[in-house]
Amino acid sequence: MLRRSALLAAAAAPAFWAQEAAAPPPPPVEFVCPMDPDVRAKGPQKCPRCGMTLVPGLPDFREFRVKLDASPRPLQPGKGAQLTFEVIDPQTGKRVTKFEWMHEKLFHLFLVSRDLRYFAHEHPTLEPDGRFRFETEFPKPGMYRVLSDFYPAGATPQLIANTLFVAGAEAQAKPLAADRGTQKGENLDVSLETEPAKPLAGFKTLLFFDLSNVEGLEMYLGAWGHLMAASEDLVDMIHTHPFLADGGKRIQFNIIFPRPGMYRVWVQFQRQSVVNTVAFNIPVEELK
Repeated sequence: MLRRSALLAAAAAPAFWAQEAAAPPPPPVEFVCPMDPDVRAKGPQKCPRCGMTLVPGLPDFREFRVKLDASPRPLQPGKGAQLTFEVIDPQTGKRVTKFEWMHEKLFHLFLVSRDLRYFAHEHPTLEPDGRFRFETEFPKPGMYRVLSDFYPAGATPQLIANTLFVAGAEAQAKPLAADRGTQKGENLDVSLETEPAKPLAGFKTLLFFDLSNVEGLEMYLGAWGHLMAASEDLVDMIHTHPFLADGGKRIQFNIIFPRPGMYRVWVQFQRQSVVNTVAFNIPVEELK
């Protein structure tokens, strides 16, 4: 009896091994864009939207902290100021010193005044101590939002906001009025069409920018354009790149405005080595 059981077990063993051998292979590795995670591919190619190299998966998101120091204090309008940025890892509490290139730079800096009339897109320099430094002048008194856009090695791209105050009496900001008419840049006029015509908070809005002249149009920092959107209260701020662009007259961005209200949208296009920055005021409604 024992002998027959052993023979049965031996006879069954090959079938078990065959089942193991026939197990489905692991799924292929999917490569994803760190900046546009919905862009995926089977290999490490370039993202068609932003130009970044796709990577084999992204780590879980964790928000880094930016310690911002400005000197001299108090900041004075029209006078030189030095901004120092120190990126802190939330897990270790230590300064981050290694960063990935993102749109041809290690750090993108956006400065926006409270009244949304002043906008700057700059690029601080990485110093040997791991901090980023940048020298600038604030044109007028009041509050400024300071956005740091960077990509810590081993993490995911970050967009972190800080606030600075420049000494002096701040003029009361006038409410923004809707402005979707053609805007004039340095050597380029830009018009805007949205779909839907009246954007709704929480839903995708397609922004179609039509350029007056594409002769000499060039990629700017690895993309056919850059867009920054800010709610009128400066709570919500979004930085994105074209969804569809090929160097032609029409460039499409997709965006989801998170809340109803007025948004100011800056777009940047480069033509004949000149960066054109224009802005539109877009009212966003609530679905009813």
